[in-house]
Amino acid sequence: TLPSIRLVSSALIVLPLTLNVRILTIQHYLKPLSVPHRHMFGPGPSNVPPRILEAGANPVIGHMHPEIFEIMSDIKSGVQYMFQTQNSMTLAVSGTGHTAMECAIFNTVEPGENVLTAVNGIWGERAAEMAERIGARINTIVAPPGGFFTNVEIEQALSKYRPVLFFLAHGESSTGVLHPLDGIGQLCHKYNCLFLVDSVASMGGAPLYMDQQGIDILYTGSQKVLNAPPGTAPISFSERACQKIFNRRTKPVSFFLDLSWLANYWGCDGKPSRIYHHTGPVSAFYSLRESLAVLVEEGVEKSWERHQQVAEYFHAGLESMGLKLFVKEKKARLPTVTTIVAPHGYDWKEITTYIMKTHNLEISGGLGPSVGMVLRVGLMGCNSSKANVDMVLAALKDALKHCHKSKV
Repeated sequence: TLPSIRLVSSALIVLPLTLNVRILTIQHYLKPLSVPHRHMFGPGPSNVPPRILEAGANPVIGHMHPEIFEIMSDIKSGVQYMFQTQNSMTLAVSGTGHTAMECAIFNTVEPGENVLTAVNGIWGERAAEMAERIGARINTIVAPPGGFFTNVEIEQALSKYRPVLFFLAHGESSTGVLHPLDGIGQLCHKYNCLFLVDSVASMGGAPLYMDQQGIDILYTGSQKVLNAPPGTAPISFSERACQKIFNRRTKPVSFFLDLSWLANYWGCDGKPSRIYHHTGPVSAFYSLRESLAVLVEEGVEKSWERHQQVAEYFHAGLESMGLKLFVKEKKARLPTVTTIVAPHGYDWKEITTYIMKTHNLEISGGLGPSVGMVLRVGLMGCNSSKANVDMVLAALKDALKHCHKSKV
């Protein structure tokens, strides 16, 4: 086929005559990138403060350079502090929270083994699907959205199914539940089961003690309370978890998430040299390191207290407006992500759209089993302040005044 030569804004593009190709002019790309500033008060990502943005703008150097290894060591120490653990197998996976979830499941579970997941929102559903995809036998305990499980219910399931791994979301961001953790790790160990906890939405915003609470695998994400850009996921493995992982009969299904390789890259395996595994996201490492420094400077206990105080202030303000909180038990309310019962007679999509357009402020609707049931507001890290609560309350009042309300 003879080529057709077209000149588009000084760029020479050669196209076959038989192809009906839509040509995009390069004029669009000659304009500087423009991204609006928004108040990110949804369930994540949260706003990134200038200090962390500036850290990420440092020069890119090699992912195997000694300076990067030093930064990775700082990250490891910061994660150990944040998680309240002494586990040497502590690192950050290159990816979001989903990557850490898969890293935990893919390394600990082999085909045919039993896995138990607690499903009281979308994250238990996701964990079950990941385990199913690698050939595990899936068992679930299910609570309605906004609910949680008693230790008696969990022990009954552990005794019945005898899983090698039990998954629980500490902060279930789809429903706004903060799940109690005390005693569950001990129950898992009684039945020779590893305890896996998702703390993406809760880490840094609610009390959690990995070692003290007997958690074997714990992970979080960079984009919530830590206020770093999405793309890194801190994770830690207990000695019990490592014994299971490094005595597998089969290789993990994922090379990228194989803990034996990741442990070497992060200097967790005690070997004198590190071998190339993948190109770590060095700019994201800079941001994560700085976000951990911010948390350490405030103190994790003070961060827990601040998030709880701001959440209670927010909840009181919502109730004074006549709005209802989705999670009925106060002790089970997630301080970082609040779920509000969708106001009767309103279209929740109209409310969130109005608030975004009028107030440049993001809140969201439900996710997974809570779709159509709730509005979700996330106030995490630097966004967790009474001033921001007042901003959200004012935006909600304005939306309820101007959005259409049905008479039904």
